Order: sequence, then C-alpha cells, then structure tokens
Amino acid sequence: MQQLMKKAAQMQAQLESAQAELAETQVEGSAGGGLVKATVTGAGELVALVLDPQAVDPDDVETLADLVVAAVRDANTNASALQEQKLGPLAGGAGGGLGGLSGLPF
Repeated sequence: MQQLMKKAAQMQAQLESAQAELAETQVEGSAGGGLVKATVTGAGELVALVLDPQAVDPDDVETLADLVVAAVRDANTNASALQEQKLGPLAGGAGGGLGGLSGLPF
C-alpha cells in the first residue's frame, strides 16, 4: 500500500510539473493566411493578438471579427495538442485516466 501511495505522489508531482510547463509555454494560431495571429499559453490563456493592417477594413468589421475568432480557435487547437502531448502519458499511466484530470482549467 505504501508503494502505491508513493507512486501516486510521484505521478502527482509529474502532473503538476507538466501543468506548470504548459502554463509557461506559448503556442500560436493564425487565420487569413497569417493576417491575424493569436498566441495562447499551453493552458489556453490568450496572451497576444496581432492584426496585420491589411486585415483592418473599417467597412468590413465582421470579417476581421471572424478572422480573430478563427485565429484564437487555431491557437487553442494547438494548445490542446500540446496538452495531450504533455499530459497524455501522465493521464494514461493512472489506469485509464485521472478522473478526467479534474481541477485543470481546460
């Protein structure tokens, strides 16, 4: 039983380390051929948004809004892939998962 508790504590420490690494890692997504770029952390927090001046048309704000949404979605998709890469092995090692990895912000 003590060995099992030790193993669980080790897995918890690895999970916390991976979460901290994700929070510090930034990934980018883009839309409109790079006219709009969004940067999010591996935990999914939006930290930057870059708009190429060519994307800004005062007569077509809807397209710009669509490009922003698409870029943020792309960045979050990339963050999800990073989360799976970093946390997948840890979740898989707990007999099929860690209860849905509850307590994580994503």
